Formats: sequence, C-alpha cells, structure tokens
Amino acid sequence: MATKAKLGELMWEHRVQAAVAVALVATVAVSISVVGPRLTAVVSFFWPLLVSTGFFLVAIAVLLRISPPPPGADDESGKDLIDFVAGCRPEHLVPDVAAVEAPPEPEI
Repeated sequence: MATKAKLGELMWEHRVQAAVAVALVATVAVSISVVGPRLTAVVSFFWPLLVSTGFFLVAIAVLLRISPPPPGADDESGKDLIDFVAGCRPEHLVPDVAAVEAPPEPEI
C-alpha cells in the first residue's frame, strides 16, 4: 500500500509533464488521422499481405501443435554430423601454444 502512496505523490509532482505528454500524443494522433490515409484504404491495399501472413501464422501454429517436442539438452544425436560438416573435432579447437610460430618480423 505504501508504493501506491509513493506513486500518487510522484504523479502529483510530475502532473504538468504528464499533461504535456498526453496533449502531445493526442495532437499527434489527431494530426495523423486527419492527414494520413483512411484505414479502409490501407486495408484494401494490403489485404493480400495480411491474408498470407495470417495463413503463415496459422500454418506455424499447426506445425508446432503436431510436431514432436524438441529434444532435451542431453540429446547429442546431430553433434557428429555438425562436427563433420564444420570439419573440426574437439581436439582441433584449441591450438597447441608450442606449435604456433610467430610470423617473421618485416624488414623495413
């Protein structure tokens, strides 16, 4: 209950800034609605995109519903294939410090 009192005090202290922000948002909304195109014009222009996006989202929802759940974190079934495609094995990831030679100094 103490936080509501603090919030009320904070709102009261900043009432002018809040009123200015609300007035600014209202002015922007009214000016966009007067100057901008009507909502029906926008929807009539973009209806194929909106319909195809809706079908895509429905397809994703159906696929997520009928797919098996993802494997747990301990599943390593594809690790060998990923290592083969990447062309590396764990012993090749960390270079041996003694085997790495510094490049020669350039002669100027």
